Amino acid sequence: MLSTLAADRARVAEIDAELLALERLQCTLRIQRAHALERKAQVQKRLTAYKYPVLTLPNEVIAEIFIHCIPIYPSCRYRPFTGAESPTLLTRICRKWRGIALETPALWRAISLPDPGVPPEKQGALCDTWLSRSRGCPISVQFNLKRKCEIEILPGIAPHRARLEYLAVNKASLAHLRDIAAGPMPLLCHLELRLFGKNQHVPGGAKVSFLDAPLLRTVLLNFNAAVNTMMPWAQLTALALFGLFPRECAPILQRASNLVHCQLAFAEDDEEEDVLHVTLPALQTLALTHYGLEHDAVTGYLHILTAPALRRLRVPKSFLGPNAVDTLKSFISRSGCKLEELCITGRELGSLRSYQATFPSTKLSQSEVSSAEWPMPDF
Repeated sequence: MLSTLAADRARVAEIDAELLALERLQCTLRIQRAHALERKAQVQKRLTAYKYPVLTLPNEVIAEIFIHCIPIYPSCRYRPFTGAESPTLLTRICRKWRGIALETPALWRAISLPDPGVPPEKQGALCDTWLSRSRGCPISVQFNLKRKCEIEILPGIAPHRARLEYLAVNKASLAHLRDIAAGPMPLLCHLELRLFGKNQHVPGGAKVSFLDAPLLRTVLLNFNAAVNTMMPWAQLTALALFGLFPRECAPILQRASNLVHCQLAFAEDDEEEDVLHVTLPALQTLALTHYGLEHDAVTGYLHILTAPALRRLRVPKSFLGPNAVDTLKSFISRSGCKLEELCITGRELGSLRSYQATFPSTKLSQSEVSSAEWPMPDF
């Protein structure tokens, strides 16, 4: 009996000791909790008072950062209405950024259609919205027309013709261009036209004129565009003609006497006609290519061309005839040019040794690709 009472007393003492330890631990935890709550309140106070550095920047600086977040103007090929590289994304971050983006005209001055991320029937309204947001900025517009609803957008560009700086229209008709070209385009410097339909000339006097464009310097045209439009040829410095016969290119080149860069993608010509001799005194870069399958129809074209300032030449081997080295030697001698780069294109090119021996100071290269491509970078 006595041993049992002693054990109970000892157990009670142990429990009292444990309770005391727990009370001390509880007191310590309460103190720590109070300190933690105090620190939390202090941190929250600091967070509430904290201003993110980007939000303290002047609106003008934020707007400039926004402009560097999208493809560099005048490029509009990768600037869709929606997506990661669209200025529309910047309007969805916060209210302040939305306001800044909508009040920054430079964000909205490059338009590319169609945008696969937008229903065709809504693209016209979006185009009008972007044109409105761009205000008085010069604009860059690229159309790759496929549907009627997209084609109908073109007339909406006409009121903004005075702001057009870069214009590319693919698969349009002459009728679609008349409204756009119906007045002066004082800022237009780069023009690409690929008109659809079979190769044809319109009746006399019905051509679309781009003569009232004093800053126009770069022009890229397919056959229908070249023969059915009027251009200020003499002021151009870069020209690409796509799908014309050599005899059709020559009169144009004679008038475009200030060209510095030129690409001619010739179509096969079954008619044997003399081609006018052309002298291009300022030409530095010339790329000759085939339009369609490779053929020999334009062999000898270099014989009617003189380019004293030429520095870079790209030419298919088939254009040079059976004595390619002699053809090039005659062309360079007649022109009096100092050719720095020469690229021979086409199939079955063979060795460059004969070219290296004749033109030791010229950088030589060759490529199997000789199909027609636009020479200047797309904007």
